Amino acid sequence: MTAALAEKGALPAPAPAAAPPPTARGSRRRGLDQGAPRWQIYLPLGLYLLFTLVPFYWMLLFALRPAGSNSLVPWPITGDHFQKVWSERGFGTFFQNSMIVGVASLVMTTAVALAGGYALARFDFRIKQGFMLALLASQFIPGALMLVPLFEIFKNLRMINSLGSVVIAETVFQLPLSIILISGFIKNVPMSLEEQAWVDGCGRFRAFCAVVLPLLRPGLIAVGSFAFVHSWNHFLFALMFLSSQDKQTIPVGLNTLIGADSVDLGALAAGGVVAAVPVVIVFAFIQKWLITGFSAGAVKG
Repeated sequence: MTAALAEKGALPAPAPAAAPPPTARGSRRRGLDQGAPRWQIYLPLGLYLLFTLVPFYWMLLFALRPAGSNSLVPWPITGDHFQKVWSERGFGTFFQNSMIVGVASLVMTTAVALAGGYALARFDFRIKQGFMLALLASQFIPGALMLVPLFEIFKNLRMINSLGSVVIAETVFQLPLSIILISGFIKNVPMSLEEQAWVDGCGRFRAFCAVVLPLLRPGLIAVGSFAFVHSWNHFLFALMFLSSQDKQTIPVGLNTLIGADSVDLGALAAGGVVAAVPVVIVFAFIQKWLITGFSAGAVKG
């Protein structure tokens, strides 16, 4: 009946329904479609990917092809270079030492950063702002400036030529950034969760372990992986504090493959592959947690 009256002019015709507002995702998609052509996006990305992957392919090429070959394809594939660096050059020992340093630095850095980050996130004290400023300022100090004082300290403690000296040095070097990241991540955990645990009878430490610690998994994985990779790749501390060959790590071992008059490119490339494999495996398994942890820990507190 209403429709009939509207047709006769007794009632005004209903206004057409308004179109729904475009969503942000739809706006971005239309902006991409109306903007630059796709080749202008994919061409720089492809060039960057090529620039990144070519050195890795070149390293694999020298590591897998026979000595004296000039082929651009690693065929026939040989494992002689890997056998040489692992057995003759002592890379088995270097790998073990690097793994000890990396895992120990991971554990120590994560544990100390967890305690320091919790204190910064949950407690207020007089020198808190100054302490945070000192942590940030320490990131501008190059590691080379720490060599002389650390060497004197380890010499007095009789820790020269000990893996423990490298572990302590790596932990000290990585703690400022790790504490800042963990502190920012803990600030994202509501204080009310801990207070509810306190009401239920938990102490501060038990409430932290039961409520807060499970929520810090992405941050702990990010900090721990960063500490492991940095310790695995760091060359300076291992070179200064380790003198005997059976205590050296992989970065120092790679340096021994470079002679004064000649370089065994096949052995050097095979050693580079051995050094890169653990890092690639770590990032392949923790990529999701790493991105989440760093983005959550980098917020303003």
